[in-house]
Amino acid sequence: MTLSYYERAAETFFADTVEIDMAPLRERFLSHLPPGAAILDAGCGSGRDARIFRERGYVVTAMEPAPALASLAEAYCRLPVQRLRFQEIDWQERFDGIWACASLLHVPMAELPEVFKRLARALRPEGLLYVSFKHGRGERERGGRWFTDLDEVGLAELLRQVPTLTAFATWITADQRPGRADECWLNAVIHNHCG
Repeated sequence: MTLSYYERAAETFFADTVEIDMAPLRERFLSHLPPGAAILDAGCGSGRDARIFRERGYVVTAMEPAPALASLAEAYCRLPVQRLRFQEIDWQERFDGIWACASLLHVPMAELPEVFKRLARALRPEGLLYVSFKHGRGERERGGRWFTDLDEVGLAELLRQVPTLTAFATWITADQRPGRADECWLNAVIHNHCG
């Protein structure tokens, strides 16, 4: 369902998101990573953040499951974009940081613990994971996409199922898109204690 939405709406989604200023969130994530760190942009969408990470000297791997959107992202960020779903990630201790900006929210709640375990395994020891979800509780289908909403309690419950991961910073932000300032997002930087 969600993949077919992004396949149909790839060009519109790209145009609507490629110019959004995510600098404050990126800086908070990058401030904890060494120069030249290996970063996975997981669910890279338009390729906006992957391109900035690359331009700033990080070693970037990008993934996006919707082929049409992945093609647009490849052209924009000038990196190969792997056509891969979260449930298919099998890297082992490959990344210093994983950036999952507004992407994990499309994974059903029942699948999130296993996906977080896959992300933890893909991180090097002491690596960092950034995630963002629409702030709230529950799951819903809207406009052809699946959404899982999380609040601080829900995130804590999820992380209890993945012993190596601990959130060391959580905060709420308003949506940056025009006309959506009343929508709130839960952001978290999560620490991987061991490989």
